[in-house]
Amino acid sequence: MPSHEDAVLRSAAMTVRPHDALFKAGFEKPEHATGIFRGILPGSLADAIAWQTMRLAPGSVIDPALADRHSDLLYEVELHGAPAFLYLLLEHQSTNDPDMPLRMLIYMTRIWERFRKQHPVKDGVRAPLPPIIPALVSHAPGGWTAPRTFEELFDPRPETFPDVAAFVPRFSMLVEDLEHLSNDDIKALALAAFPKLVLWALRDARSGPEFLRNFTQWAEAMQEAWRAPYGVEALGQLLRYVELVCDDLQLEEFRAKLRELGPEVEQAAMTIAEQMRREGHAQGRVEERIVVLTKLLSLKFGAIDAASGARIGAATPEQLDRYVERVLTAETLAAVFAE
Repeated sequence: MPSHEDAVLRSAAMTVRPHDALFKAGFEKPEHATGIFRGILPGSLADAIAWQTMRLAPGSVIDPALADRHSDLLYEVELHGAPAFLYLLLEHQSTNDPDMPLRMLIYMTRIWERFRKQHPVKDGVRAPLPPIIPALVSHAPGGWTAPRTFEELFDPRPETFPDVAAFVPRFSMLVEDLEHLSNDDIKALALAAFPKLVLWALRDARSGPEFLRNFTQWAEAMQEAWRAPYGVEALGQLLRYVELVCDDLQLEEFRAKLRELGPEVEQAAMTIAEQMRREGHAQGRVEERIVVLTKLLSLKFGAIDAASGARIGAATPEQLDRYVERVLTAETLAAVFAE
């Protein structure tokens, strides 16, 4: 069962980066992410993956300065008996990022660099690089209209000049465009109830009227999620997310919808959401300082290494305040952390 500390951290994360927190709550479990990939991969490729080998890889490859725009999850699998990666990226923004294929290429390169460090040359043999299959989840209003292939970023297109095309990387992203998925489309995905609700909330929760309009169609899934292990906490996370991202939600109408699920569901869900709000408020202040400090350091010194990130995460509120003050005058990253 999740610890109280885990619950506090999730509450804080939800307060600071609600899209990121809900996305990871829904898809950190490999069996949930499997349903996303199986829905968008070509059939022959899906059949070649040994899904029982799928496991979540630790860490993120996203720039701290872009953490408010993107969230990512990386999974290791076997493809035709050899290692491979499935990379799932969530675009937070309400507008399309026209440079997303370039950003995706940068993230993929970091995954390969990390693989190289974890698999050094042994007995004169270097392990081959594993393929990465990149997928983007978009909930931008109006749907994803930006490029899906790296070649689309060039003008003229490399393929129009064969002698040039040989020198330009070529790859495409899979895109799960929530804006173009109906309720029935999401329900048809091979997912448990809670990750389906996550996709629905990512699609609709920024609009109160739209969210309430579709609520009845998701009542059965909410009841199913409620009955699942840790379902009360999961439902609380969902409701807390809606509260944070939806500015025009009519609370009384929302609670009336919850009552349709049963008074015990309404009471438990609202209680958990309130508890998350209290815990998240206290821890959220610390998380906000971490976000601000990380952004400032990234802007001044470039990407933050893992050791510095860990040091920031373990700092006390007083230390965080001191580090923020030093950013303006420090000439090196080490000077910021000097005691």
